[in-house]
Formats: sequence, structure tokens, C-alpha cells
Amino acid sequence: MTARWWRWALLIAVLPVAAALIVGGIAQRQALARLATATQIDARLRQALLISEVARFRLLPLALAGDRDLLAAVTGEQSARRLLNVKLEALADTTGAAVIYVLDPQGRAIAASNWRTPGSFIGQDYAFRPYYVEAERRGSASQFGLGTVSRRPGLYLSRRVAGGGVIVVKLEFNRIERQWRQAGGITLITDAAGVVLVTSRPDWRFATTGPLPADRAARIRTELQSGAGSLLPLPLRSLSSDPRRVVVAGTAAPMLKERLAPVDGWQLALIVPTGDVERTMRSAQIATVFAMLALIGLAWGICERNRRRAVQIASAAARTAELQEAVAIRTAELRREMDERIASEARADTLREGLRQANRLATLGQVTASVAHETAQPVAAIRTYAANSERLLERGDNNQVQANLQAIGRLADRIGTVTAELRGFARKGAGVIQPIALHEAIDGAQLILKERLAAIDFHVPDIAPDLLVLAGKVRLEQVLVNLLQNAAEALADRPDAAIILTVDVTDEEVHVDIVDNGPGIDDTVADRIFTPFITSRASGLGLGLVIALDIMTDMGGTLQLLPSDRGARFRLSLRRPA
Repeated sequence: MTARWWRWALLIAVLPVAAALIVGGIAQRQALARLATATQIDARLRQALLISEVARFRLLPLALAGDRDLLAAVTGEQSARRLLNVKLEALADTTGAAVIYVLDPQGRAIAASNWRTPGSFIGQDYAFRPYYVEAERRGSASQFGLGTVSRRPGLYLSRRVAGGGVIVVKLEFNRIERQWRQAGGITLITDAAGVVLVTSRPDWRFATTGPLPADRAARIRTELQSGAGSLLPLPLRSLSSDPRRVVVAGTAAPMLKERLAPVDGWQLALIVPTGDVERTMRSAQIATVFAMLALIGLAWGICERNRRRAVQIASAAARTAELQEAVAIRTAELRREMDERIASEARADTLREGLRQANRLATLGQVTASVAHETAQPVAAIRTYAANSERLLERGDNNQVQANLQAIGRLADRIGTVTAELRGFARKGAGVIQPIALHEAIDGAQLILKERLAAIDFHVPDIAPDLLVLAGKVRLEQVLVNLLQNAAEALADRPDAAIILTVDVTDEEVHVDIVDNGPGIDDTVADRIFTPFITSRASGLGLGLVIALDIMTDMGGTLQLLPSDRGARFRLSLRRPA
């Protein structure tokens, strides 16, 4: 009897324990599954916040690439550099960029938003930084690294501008890292090599998710400027039983990875400790054992477990709502900025084309006398041939009449060529950049200014018919007419007036130089010759060269004033088709 009682007592004692272990194990798996789902949502929201932040700052280099003060500063204008410093300072303060600066074609900083500070970038040489080398080669680039002056980490976004300069915007992630720390867990961003770049744990920055070969590690340290003590492995160890769980400083935690879009090769990892959940589940198991032995203990254990679970879910929901609101605000700001930029660019394109058309019509007005002279002689000759043909018909000399009619046809073709060129020049440009024959544009400009150039010793080399450049024919003619007409006006009173046009061909570009033997450009305006309303002639408006430079920039070329021993020397640089 006694033995049987002990067996039943032992069974009664074991059953609650076994039931508690089974129920507790199921509950623990369910809690970990809910935590994994909440962690995945949280990781995606943090990803979206970072994407919107980087996308917003990507617009800055593109918006600044066409700034007039920036282009003037790159070409060496000191006054433009001073104005650009103030403009960049205000823009960095408004957008929250860490620093915005401009590099000249040699990679030296010529303007910066931090120009007032002791750590100003002006004068610093950045030609060795990959973001400068890649922007010069490909047009745009991005690079993460430590600042050589500030020693603060950040993402550098760069874009090449006309004249060979580079605009750089540095984005620092202090605010985002602070928000990640407040939201809980450990967040880190790694690049394609597994190097930690952005993280809520600053002591993990520039650590790696795995060992790197010595030569590759040395190259990455040079690019990041991270120092000799960087690129050590993270204090993480994966669990073979669950690839999503790792051991961080002795604590097992789930780790979720999501691909990121802001910069190619970046990954986001969010590490959330599971210690609280596991401790909660163990407490629930113990409570279940005693609850099965006592009804009061069971009720208390259930209530306590539900209360803790509700607090955990409410906390996760609050973090999720906060991050969702931040993403929505960032997305709305980005969309508004994009719409404003698109509208601004459309208005600017319309105004620029209107100014170019007005310039072409004004040029036609100035060459009216030339056109009248060019067509007057063929018209007079046609009248003479027609009168002679009447007398020849009376004599019956049909052969001579036929020769006269052929001559009249040739003269009519000559008049048609002149008027067709003028009609094409007066039309609005189509804006299409395509391969055109260089000699056709030069011949067209020469035909429009034929009377103006008749009294000048004008030298043009033989140009191969198959020498092609990327341009719009009418717009390139407009630039050539502007430059040749300026040269002709400068030579108005010279008995030995001469203009020489030369063509130099390289693998990628064609350089067209227009040189005259006039008085040249006054030193007081030479540095500002491409600034609106700056001119060395009393009758000039100061807009012709500004429009010409704008046209060349649109076509992907350049227009420069080069030093010359005598007279003025302008160079047009045009791209060759690939």
C-alpha cells in the first residue's frame, strides 16, 4: 500500500513538471517567432529610413552641378569662389549635410561650406580619394570613409561638373545612429567586404564580419583612412542550430539581414537579444509546475505571463509606429524636392532656349547687309542673262540661249543656298545632340558672315568630310557666328585684319581655335568674360559669350578663353562619337 502510494505521488509530481516543460517549450518557440517577426519589421523600417536619407542627399550634387557660381569658380574666378563659399555654407546648414565642397580639375578644394572654421577644407588636396578619381572617370561616385581633416566617418557623394571640377557632399549618420540606439537592439551596416560602416555601436565601426587577406585589408584601410588598428573581427559567433542566431558577448540573439539599396553592396543587420524572452519562458515553466500543484499559483502564473507579453508587444508596436512616421515624413520631403527640381529645370530650359533664339535673330539682323549683298549680284546677273536671251531668241541663237538659262539656274541655286542657311539658322534648335560633320557647321557660319568676312584675311584649314563631332548643327553654328562676329568687330579698323581657324583632333575630342590679330581682351574683364553683361565693347550687351558657353555645356563640350601673345584666342572643345 505504501509503495503504491509513493508511485502515485511520484507520478503526480512528475506529470506537472513534464506538462510544464512541454507547454513552456511551445510557448518559448511561439514567443521567439513573434520576436523574429517584430525584428524583421523593425529592420525593414530602419532600412527605409536610411534609404530615404541617402536618396535625399544624392540630389544635392546633381542640383549643384549646373550652378553658375560653381562653374565660374572651377574656371578660376576668385569672386565667384567667395560667393560660392557663402552659398555652400547656407545650403549645408539648410539640408543638414556635414560639409559640401568643390574640387578643381587637380583635386584641390577651392570652395567649401566650412570655409569659416579652423578645419576648413579649402586648399586641401583630395586627388588621391577614390570618390574624386571615380567621379572624374565615370561622372559620379560614392565612398564611405574617415575625413582626412575632420576624422569623422561619413558617406561622400561626388559628381563631375563642366570644366573638370568635382562637387562633393559628405553625409554623416550621427542622427540615424542615435535613433537606432534609442529604438533598441544593435544595428549595423556592412559593405561588400563585410566591413562595418554605420552602427549603433560606435566601438564596432570598421570591424569585419570575417577575416580578410592582408593585401585586401591594407587596400581597404587606405580607402577608408581607418588606421592600422581597424578591420578586426566582430565579437560574434554563429550558432550551427539556427543560422539566424548568433552569440554576442556570451548572449544568444537572433540576427536578421536585409539587402539595402542606397549604396551597392551594403547590408543591414539588426541584432535583438533573446535573453529577456528566454528568462520569461523559464519563469513561466516554473510557475506552471507550481500552478498545477496549486490553483492559485496557476492563475497567478498565467496572469503574469500575459502581462509581460502584452508589455513586450506594446513596446514593439510603439517603436514600429515611430519609425513608420519618420519614414513617411522623409518620403514626403523627398517627393516634394524632386517635383520642385523637375519644374525648375523645365522653366530653366525654356528660358535658355528663348535666349538662344533671341540671340540668333539678333545676329541675323546684324548680317542683313551681308545677305543683301550676297543675293544682289546673282539677281542683277539673272536680269542681264534674261535680257540677252530675248535678243538671242530674235537672232535664232538657241544654243547661246540654253547656256544663258543654265547660268540663270546656277545663280538661282546660289541664292537658294544662302536663304536656306538663314532659314535654318533662324529656327529654334531641336535640342538633339548627334554626330554631325564639323565642316558643315563651319561652312554654314562662313556663309552667314560671308560679306562681313570678305574684307578680312580669313584662314580655314581643309577639314575631312568624315570628321564628326557630337553637337546640334544650328546651335554649333550659333556659337561659331558669335565668335567670328566678335572677332570681325574687334578688327574693324585694322588694315591687316586676319582671323585664323585651326582644328586639332585627339582620340576623344576635337579642339577648334579661333584666333584674331586684334587688340585682345582687356585684362580687367578677362577673368569675367563669361559672366552676364560683362563686355569690353561699348556697344555690346555682354550676353553672346554667356549664351555660347551655355550651348557648349549643353552639348557636353567646353568654351575657353586661352592666353595669346596677340589678339584674342577662343577654344571650342567638342566630343567625338564613340
